[in-house]
Amino acid sequence: MSLKNCHNFEDFRKLAKKKLPSPIFHYIDGGADDESTLRRNTDSFNDCDLVPNILASVGKPDLSTTLFGRKIDMPIFLSPAAMQRLYHHEGDIASARAADKFGTFYSMSSMGNNTIEEVSNISSGPKLFQLYVHKDRSISDDLIERSRRSGFDAMCLTVDTLVAGNRERDHRSGFTTPPKLTLKSLMSFIMRPEWVFNYLTHKKFELSNVAKKTDKGTNIAKSVMEYINEQYDPAMSWKDAEYCVKKWNGPFALKGVMSIEDARRAIDIGCTAIMISNHGGRQLDGSRSPFDQVKAISDAVGDKLEIILDGGVRRGTHVLKALAAGAKACSFGKMFLFSLAAGGQKGVEKLLQNMQDEIRRNMVLMGCKTLKEVDISKIIYRK
Repeated sequence: MSLKNCHNFEDFRKLAKKKLPSPIFHYIDGGADDESTLRRNTDSFNDCDLVPNILASVGKPDLSTTLFGRKIDMPIFLSPAAMQRLYHHEGDIASARAADKFGTFYSMSSMGNNTIEEVSNISSGPKLFQLYVHKDRSISDDLIERSRRSGFDAMCLTVDTLVAGNRERDHRSGFTTPPKLTLKSLMSFIMRPEWVFNYLTHKKFELSNVAKKTDKGTNIAKSVMEYINEQYDPAMSWKDAEYCVKKWNGPFALKGVMSIEDARRAIDIGCTAIMISNHGGRQLDGSRSPFDQVKAISDAVGDKLEIILDGGVRRGTHVLKALAAGAKACSFGKMFLFSLAAGGQKGVEKLLQNMQDEIRRNMVLMGCKTLKEVDISKIIYRK
């Protein structure tokens, strides 16, 4: 299989599996506990149907929208994702360039392998920085200040990762950051010589934005779960979130909101957006999917917040269903990480082109000239 033959999520996933050592592939692919929420994130889109209008003289539909004060060319963007250097040696740089080319947001993780400044220097496109509140508050303050100086447009605070979810696949594979060879994983790395060569001959692995603040961000092999449990503050509160909102003083989203009550509280502390997300099914297994919740949350607060559906998106029709239910845009992680692993920047560009084509084609089939016409009248929920 080659990149040109990657037409959908499963194609990118299969190609990534061929290129990545097993522990790294399963880190992307897996979820928490029994992975029931991971599966539900995508399956939930099947609980409603699209209702097209015919003979609408659509022509070429307009996919653009405004998010975080920036116009973007289509209602999708890349979710913040840590440690992209593991999936392709160009990591964050490749993803940021691809997002810039397609006129949409690149979201940078606190646990990125490139610095805020490096990404800012190579991309003039819309940029969102994703923040975690560390036990050492100076780390969070430093990330906010550097993002502001580097011209990032918006910030999101991830609030559903106070402790690490029980990702059993990582326990079994022995996944660590940076990768550590064990007898169990050795053969998997030997069978992926191209990945090993690129890993060893390119930029040293480190969590570049926090490396100078804590030695846990450098060369100490840790599981992701250990890093989260050691570094993130499990006692983070609404007061801490409000502090971050005020310190940033610009477009700000809470990522990990799943209830109407929390969406309303996000408004109270000054947020301009929320990302309805369960962290890709990697935290609380058995929780609702983002699509399960988007309509109820939109009905309650939709005119006061920009609502982003994060998680489970695999098709352009999923995006249209989310918009019809009340979302302003959708973001996704697994799908673009598999495309990054499959082909670097060209892989992410191929994915974004596929999704753009799907959204445009399906808007024509739906009889919608603009995204505003993709409203609640365009879906019916199954009983």
